[in-house]
Amino acid sequence: MEQFKAERRSARRAGRIPEEPGPPASGFTLLPWLLMGMGAFSNLFQGDANPWVGSLGLLTFNSLYIYVTFRAFVKEAREATSTRVALVVLGLVTCGLALGYGDSWLLFLPLFGLATGAVLRGNQLRTIGTAVAVLAGAVACVRDGWDGLTIAYATWISTMVTAAILSLSEAVRELRAAREELARRAVEEERLRFSRDLHDLLGHTLSVIVVKSEAARRLAPRDMDAALSQVTDIEAVGRQALTEIREAVTGYREGSLAGELDRARSALTAAGVEPSVSRSGPPPDPKTSALLGWVVREAVTNVVRHSDASHCGITVSGTPERVRLTVTDDGSISGGGGMGSDCGNGETDGDGCCAPGGGTGLTGLRERLSAAGGALTAGPGPRSGFTVTAELPVELPMSQAGIGIGTATTTTSTCSASTEPEGIPAPAAARPSATRPPAAQPADTVPSADTVPSVASGPNLGP
Repeated sequence: MEQFKAERRSARRAGRIPEEPGPPASGFTLLPWLLMGMGAFSNLFQGDANPWVGSLGLLTFNSLYIYVTFRAFVKEAREATSTRVALVVLGLVTCGLALGYGDSWLLFLPLFGLATGAVLRGNQLRTIGTAVAVLAGAVACVRDGWDGLTIAYATWISTMVTAAILSLSEAVRELRAAREELARRAVEEERLRFSRDLHDLLGHTLSVIVVKSEAARRLAPRDMDAALSQVTDIEAVGRQALTEIREAVTGYREGSLAGELDRARSALTAAGVEPSVSRSGPPPDPKTSALLGWVVREAVTNVVRHSDASHCGITVSGTPERVRLTVTDDGSISGGGGMGSDCGNGETDGDGCCAPGGGTGLTGLRERLSAAGGALTAGPGPRSGFTVTAELPVELPMSQAGIGIGTATTTTSTCSASTEPEGIPAPAAARPSATRPPAAQPADTVPSADTVPSVASGPNLGP
């Protein structure tokens, strides 16, 4: 119990919401069944039994019962010889009291079966549990005739049910402990893997930078050209290290459609818009999922920032070949609301592009989906609001797998120049991957503000 309370306190301090498995099982859960002996206790005051012998028998039974049941919840104690001996003595005392006084004293036989079920497991339970039930039936029949068969049945039921419940409880707690251990090991392994990756990426690179920096410092007083050559090498090595770190971090932060849907639901709820998300059909491959994540992010951004909608529905459906994403809202286009606000005045042309003078977020997405063999349409809904529909192959061909994932953030189309969705950073999957690293700048080019790491905010690991 103390360990259980300590684990809950540590979980709260760590900011985690602890599960509610209930307190660990103990002998206290079996103590209320002793109330079945209240009838025998009353017989002592009614003169139906010898008060001294009966009192001694009650004290002995209760003491042995408590001893056995409390030890039954600890595997080592349950399997100890002393527990088995105490169970045998409990059986003898129970049979003696039942044979001697009968009536209410027969109810101690099911209690003995309960203690037996708490201690025994496996093959022993089937054999000994049946034997205990037969013994209880024989003793009860001696006192009450054939009515004693009900005592035999009650004893067998109490034995088997108690054993089944306690075995299930132990299995659940063992599975929970195993799951927590697996989660802990997974975190440790991921930390080790991440540290190994960083060591492999930065260990050699930093060593080269240190050596070349020392060389530049020594050469600077007497040979400035040679020192500048070392500085140029340091710049090249640093840029390569930055590229490798970006590639590594991209692998850890790669997004998915499921993640975008969760974030969309959270953003809509925070903005006071009722979300409705439904999914059906086969799951798309990671590249298709990433492109659909772009659409979800852009459409939901427009709903949150520009729409006066009260409800937004997101539906993902598909066949084995194609997957369709539909985002609808009930905003008023004439009032400037709805997802069409991304087009500035809410107007679109016949191809689903923004009208001249409008925004470019949905237009850029349309280009990306079109290049990947899909299509995107956007326009007023059949009744009200705005509707965005995207359709893509479930699996993108290898030649199209990188479309929209590692490309530049500004493209040109027949509609207009396309930029990233306004207000929300690009999905992680759209950052440069290991197969498409950013192009290195010439050594004599002054880095821009976007590529120079910020001292105040730490290294700039994004593109």
